[in-house]
Amino acid sequence: MTLIHPQKPPEQPFSNDPQASYTLASRYYTDANIYEQEKAAIFWKSWVYVGHASQLQQAGDYLTTDIHGQQVLIIMHQGGELGAFFNVCPHRGHQLLEGCGNTRVIVCPYHAWCFDQQGTFLRGRNLQDLKQFSEPEFNLKAVKLELFLGFVFVNLDTNAPAMTEVYAGLADEIKYYVPKIDKVEHQYHADYAVAANWKLLMDNFLECYHCQPAHKVFVDLVDMPSYQTKVHDYYSSHISHQPSNNNSNAYKVAGEQTFGYAAWFVWPNLTIWVMPGDANVSMLQMHPDGLAQCHETLDWHGVGQQLNPASKDAITYLDEVLQPEDIGLCESVQKGLSSLAYNQGRFVVDDQRSHLSEHGVHHFQKLVIEALSNPIRTQTN
Repeated sequence: MTLIHPQKPPEQPFSNDPQASYTLASRYYTDANIYEQEKAAIFWKSWVYVGHASQLQQAGDYLTTDIHGQQVLIIMHQGGELGAFFNVCPHRGHQLLEGCGNTRVIVCPYHAWCFDQQGTFLRGRNLQDLKQFSEPEFNLKAVKLELFLGFVFVNLDTNAPAMTEVYAGLADEIKYYVPKIDKVEHQYHADYAVAANWKLLMDNFLECYHCQPAHKVFVDLVDMPSYQTKVHDYYSSHISHQPSNNNSNAYKVAGEQTFGYAAWFVWPNLTIWVMPGDANVSMLQMHPDGLAQCHETLDWHGVGQQLNPASKDAITYLDEVLQPEDIGLCESVQKGLSSLAYNQGRFVVDDQRSHLSEHGVHHFQKLVIEALSNPIRTQTN
């Protein structure tokens, strides 16, 4: 007997109404052409987090980052301002700097062309006989940069609207839950390799429908009935409004609390977390690293240069419990998306937009669809 293998179910429509909509089709997570389209349509025209100002305090301090294949460097110059540039030598295209550090002059490791901290071409060897050589033509190419509550963001689109326009209201929300936001400094960094498309990690963050079955300790820490997701143009908030459990199995929370947990999704690939306890804010970011691979980074910030014991306990919980749980979930879904039996699901969205509702995922997936076909828009009143 000849077995006939099933084909994937036909693609169903994505609706602007989350209660009537199917989810993104599996091809959005498995199609190499879509992955390539996302570079220019999403990442090369959006604000992307790269670090905190506390990491760039002295002239010559620099950070480097990769924005979906585009190398960028951020550096503090002698005038006390930050600048961002494509991290590529205009002579032959070699990468200029790696990682982070401090440099008085940017020197290309390939042919030793030199640039100052403001990206201006300084000198190159054996150029005296070149005809019609214009030094300004070989200055480093600038990248748009903004400080947002002390955090450094860059945008490859020189015509991009300001962050205050794109994410109107976000700064005030974060300051409400982190009144000491102007005092925090970078304290801790961790990296995670995930065998899943970056969008799956975003989908996973944007709902707590999975929290009860998959995160037993998290629901012991955070008051779930008061957990609420609200969507805005280019971000969403995820707040547990009641104080958390001081004696949960996650970690012991010190001090009085007026809320339990606060987090935000910031388009396209950033999540911001405020964990129960002393003043803290962390950036968990999903960097595409291949069609079915993601490089995830965690930056923890708190008051002072060193982690206090409470923050260490919270980080241990994130690093050893919550992250492995979420990574395992996303890696399993990535495998499932290749099944011939699966193409799409349905969003589970209730009228109350309760803690079980998946309308935050619908909001993100809607932005993905819009970005792949339309230019970025700004909030209108």
